[in-house]
Amino acid sequence: MKKVGVIGVGRWGINHVRTYKELYPEHAELVGISDVDSGKKNIADQHNVKFFNDYKELTKNVDFVSIVVPTDMHYKVVKDCLLDGTNVLVEKPFVSDPREAEELIQLAKDKNLVLYVGYLFRFNPVTIELKKILPELGELRAISGRYIQPNQPRHDSGVVLNLSVHLIDILNFILPKKPSTVLCKKTNVFSTSLEDAATITLGYGNFHATLELSCLHPEKKRDMFILGTNGAVYADFKEQTLIKYKKPDNLEDEWSAETVKLDKKEPLKEEIINFLTSTENEEIRKLGEEEIYTTRICQRALESANLGRELEI
Repeated sequence: MKKVGVIGVGRWGINHVRTYKELYPEHAELVGISDVDSGKKNIADQHNVKFFNDYKELTKNVDFVSIVVPTDMHYKVVKDCLLDGTNVLVEKPFVSDPREAEELIQLAKDKNLVLYVGYLFRFNPVTIELKKILPELGELRAISGRYIQPNQPRHDSGVVLNLSVHLIDILNFILPKKPSTVLCKKTNVFSTSLEDAATITLGYGNFHATLELSCLHPEKKRDMFILGTNGAVYADFKEQTLIKYKKPDNLEDEWSAETVKLDKKEPLKEEIINFLTSTENEEIRKLGEEEIYTTRICQRALESANLGRELEI
């Protein structure tokens, strides 16, 4: 039986706790949780697990751990857990500095451990189907994506690091190549240091992907529109719906639309099961390495916004 723990039990950390409990006894046993707030002990009591103020005490008792703490704590907590010999699932965004990403990924390799970054959308049935049908669109011409919401701005990272990583990871997963250039515009309303809205344009040579990000928007959307020479597709990751469009022979005619039937799933549960089986799967072990490039894209996006020009990645 694989023994697991959760470090950080805020709003999202509680979902990790719930999911691990649901996966018992088939996949793992939740041993305990850790949080600097002693008041979170009641969560441990509710789930009949141990509570630790010091996460280093928790890692002595588990083989796998979810790290769901603020982004600016990721580097230290991930490194400590790896040094303690614990396989890690850390919530996105991973770290803000590509050099830190490289160091942690190398440490995981040296210790023969899994370092897994939590990107839910890879386990969304829409993303999985999107990757399958993408060749049907022909040569890609344009991509637009939105990750917008009315949530309060975070204090540990702006929308580029916190929100764009989801869309960037989806693109890295479904496309055969990575972007070569980035242009970013950002706005700061509530903070002088962290952006609360931004637009990122990623260059892929013969087409561009434009990403809209905001925590100031009245609507909540996580979607993407992809246009190709043969057709188009609209993906709604939040509603888990996918619509394919076929281009007519005569452009004056209307495009035909087809809704793809999908079985809805809980991405967090799929992600955690994947993590728990990752020690036996070499391909899953390699997923963490992609974070070096994803982190670099975000870093260069912020540099682009500050410099006011397009940059090579």
